[in-house]
Amino acid sequence: MADFGAPPVIPTELQQYKFAPVLPVSTFVSLMGISYPPAAPGIAIAVLVSLPSVVLALRRGRLLRSWLLGVSEDPSRRNYAPATGEIGEDAVPKKAKRRVCGLLESVWSATFWSLPGIELDLGQMVIIGAYLALVIICMTMNAPLLSNPNRAGFMALAQFPVVFLFGTKNSILSLLLGPGHGYEKLNYIHRWAGRGIFICATVHGALWINNHLVFGLPILGQQKETSGVAAYGVLCGLILTSLRPVRRFFYQSFFIVHVLGYVAFYITICYHTIYAAPWIFPPLAFYGFDMLLRMFRYRVKDATLVPVDQNMTLIQVHDCDDGWVAGQHVRLRVFISGRFFESHPLTIVNAPPSSSCVPSNTLTLAARVRGDWTRAVNQYAKKEQERLALTLGPVEKGEAASAGALVQVMIDGPYGGCSVDLGEYESVLLVAGGSGATFTLGLLDDIVARCVKHGRKHGEKTRRIEFAWCIRSYGCLRWFAPMLMELANAVAGSSLDLHVSIFVTCLCNPEEVPAIPNSDVVVARPSVTALLRDLITPPSAASGSQSYAKKDDPDAQSIESGSSEEGVDAEKLTRSVSARLNWVGLGGGVAVCAAGPESLTREAQNAAARIGMTRGVELGGIGLHTELFAI
Repeated sequence: MADFGAPPVIPTELQQYKFAPVLPVSTFVSLMGISYPPAAPGIAIAVLVSLPSVVLALRRGRLLRSWLLGVSEDPSRRNYAPATGEIGEDAVPKKAKRRVCGLLESVWSATFWSLPGIELDLGQMVIIGAYLALVIICMTMNAPLLSNPNRAGFMALAQFPVVFLFGTKNSILSLLLGPGHGYEKLNYIHRWAGRGIFICATVHGALWINNHLVFGLPILGQQKETSGVAAYGVLCGLILTSLRPVRRFFYQSFFIVHVLGYVAFYITICYHTIYAAPWIFPPLAFYGFDMLLRMFRYRVKDATLVPVDQNMTLIQVHDCDDGWVAGQHVRLRVFISGRFFESHPLTIVNAPPSSSCVPSNTLTLAARVRGDWTRAVNQYAKKEQERLALTLGPVEKGEAASAGALVQVMIDGPYGGCSVDLGEYESVLLVAGGSGATFTLGLLDDIVARCVKHGRKHGEKTRRIEFAWCIRSYGCLRWFAPMLMELANAVAGSSLDLHVSIFVTCLCNPEEVPAIPNSDVVVARPSVTALLRDLITPPSAASGSQSYAKKDDPDAQSIESGSSEEGVDAEKLTRSVSARLNWVGLGGGVAVCAAGPESLTREAQNAAARIGMTRGVELGGIGLHTELFAI
C-alpha cells in the first residue's frame, strides 16, 4: 500500500470536545494541596483541639469504657453499694486554673448562638460554611469549567469518604474527638457533605450537557452518558428524601430509600467513570469498620416492660451493669409481634450500678408514646399485664402489675454521651423537656454518685445543681419520681446542694404531685435564661428575681415540695435558685445541659452564649451540651 504520509492535524478550534478526564486523580489531589478530601485539614484541627478533653476522659475511664465492647455484665458488681452521704471538703475550685479555662470558654461560648428552624449553632454554621467554601475553591481554582467540567466531577468523588466518615455510627473520629461526639453530633456534616456532592454533581452535569448541546452530541445513548444521568437521578432522590420533613414524618421510608439509594448510586457511578474506584474504597472501609464494631456490641437480653401510664413505658434490661456512661443511648429492638425489625434510639436513664445512687442492677430505658412503635410497646405491656391478672391469684396479680411484661430485646450501643464533664464545674444546670429528662436524669445520677457515693475521688468541684423539668401534666411526674426521690435522699446531709424545679404547663390533678425533697412544682413555662441567671447570682442580688416562670405570666402558681396547695405568696414564687442553694462564690465554672424539643435546646444555647460572653471570665467559664430529641 502506498504511503500517503502523516494524517492531517485538525485545528484546535475545530476539534471535537474530548470527554475523557484530563486531570487524573494524582494531579487533582496535588492541585488541592492536600492528601485527601477537603475536610481533612478541619478534622486534624478538631482532633488537636479535643486532645486535652480526650486525655482527661481517658484518665477517668470515660473514653474506652463503652466504645469497643458496649454493654457488659460483671457478676462481681451485682451487689449495690449505697451512698455514704458524707464527702470531704478538699475539692475547692482552683481559681487560677478556672481563669484560664474561663477565658477560653467565654470566647468559645459565642459559637453557642442558634437561630430558629436551623438546628445548627453558630459554630456549626461556620464549619459548614468553611467546608463548602473550600469545596467551591477547589472546584473552580485554575479550572476551565466551561470547556472541561471534569473538575467538578472529581470534587464530587472526593467527598465520598467525608460522607461515610461522618455518617457511620461507629467511627474512629468519635473516639478521637472524645466523649459526647457520637454520630448524632457529627451527622450534620454528613448531611451537608452529601449536599456538597450534589452541588458539584449538578455543576458537572449541567456543564457536561451544555457541551453536548454545543457540539451536537446525543445526551443519552452511550454508556458513560446514560450511567451519568442515572447516577445523578439517584443522587437527586437521596437528597430530596433526606430533607428534614421526610426524615421526621416518614423515617422508615427514608431509611429504606437511603440504604438502597447509596448502593445504587455507587454502582452507577462506577459504571460512569473508572476514576471513581479510589474514592469508593475508603467509604467501604469506614462502613465495614462500623459493621464490625456493631457485631461486638450487639446484645440480646431479657427485659421487663413496665407501662407507667398510657404515655410512658419503662424498659428494664436485665443483666446489664457496666459498659456505658451517663447520658449515652442505645438502639433498641423489641421482639414482639410485627415489630422486631424496627430499631429505635432510647437514652439510658440511669448510670451504671457501680457509679449510681439508684439501687438497681438493670439498664433502664424510657419509651414515651409518640409514634406507632412506642404505642405498640406500651399496648403490648398493658395487655400482657391484663392477661397475667386473669390467670394469677390475688397475691400474684399485684406482683404481676408491678413487675411488667417479660420480653427479649436486642440492644446496639451505647452511643453518644455528654461532652461536658460536670465534675469540672462548680454549678450545674440541667434542663429537660418531657422525655428529655432521660438524658439529664442519667447525668444527675452520675454526678451525685461521684460527689456523694465516691467522695469526689477524681477531684469533682460540683457544689450546687439545679434540675429543671418541664412537663405537660402532673401525671408525668410519676415517670421518674422514684428516681428523683432516691437522688434527693442521697444528697441529703452532704455538701452537695440539689434543687428540683418542675414546670407544669397544664393545671390538672395536682394531687398526683409526689413529695420529692427540696423541690418546687410550678404551673408555668420555664425560662432557661432566668434559671441560669439566678443560678449564678448571689442571694442578696437575686432576692427579687423570678426563675420559675416568665415575668409576664400573671397566672404562675407554685407548689412547694410536692404539696398540693395552690395558694402561695409572691415571696415564695419569686425566690431564686441561688437563695435556696448554699452559695460558695463564683469562679468554679457553670455547666449547662439541656435535652428536649428544639425550642428548649435553642433557648439554652442562646442563654449560655449570652451569659458566657458577658460574665464568662468572672464565672470561671461556661460549658454547654444539648441533646435535641429530633431526627
